[in-house]
Amino acid sequence: MNTKAFIFDLDGVIVDTAKYHYLAWQKIANRLGIEFTPEHNEQLKGVSRVRSLDIILELGNIKASQEDKNSWLIQKNEDYLSYLVDMDENEILPGVLPILKFLKENNQLIALGSASKNARPILEKTGTLKYFDAIVDGNDVSNAKPDPEVFLIAAKLLGKNPEDSIVFEDSVAGVQAANIGGMISVGIGETTTLHEAKYIFKDFTFIDVSFIEALIN
Repeated sequence: MNTKAFIFDLDGVIVDTAKYHYLAWQKIANRLGIEFTPEHNEQLKGVSRVRSLDIILELGNIKASQEDKNSWLIQKNEDYLSYLVDMDENEILPGVLPILKFLKENNQLIALGSASKNARPILEKTGTLKYFDAIVDGNDVSNAKPDPEVFLIAAKLLGKNPEDSIVFEDSVAGVQAANIGGMISVGIGETTTLHEAKYIFKDFTFIDVSFIEALIN
């Protein structure tokens, strides 16, 4: 059997921590008198923390000093981390574990490619750390998606070329990053949003083992 590099985004792909990001950003927005809806939150998917804050400030037409911004970024992360304290394996999205197990049993290489700076503690809390051969997170990259840096580093750590790499992503920026990097992109979510992905599934429960086998071979 061939060996491929399977690279997973974290938020919205393996675990649903997106809701916690939303709650933490909403707290900051409320404090600044900015209305921040789930629709607005879509704009933050796959985007760095710094850029996310800028988007929120633009919504409220607020100009702020770097000092204020830094303080809000720290506050946001503290609020977010407070939601993660009680995380466990129940936070893993449906259908993800069987796929990870199948890949492991068939000696495939697995990496995480996420903008999150809290990736390791999340994987530890959910008991999924053991499946990953490499982890590339927000601490390891200087360019945010759609720049393919995070995925290219992951493929390199696994010793694989981009064309032998498959990326699972739930954000437009992430799908674009995979495509720009010359990798196979698998979108997890809605076809209307992720239409640039080579393959699209609503969630992992729709992914059959035969699809994974076809990717390998």
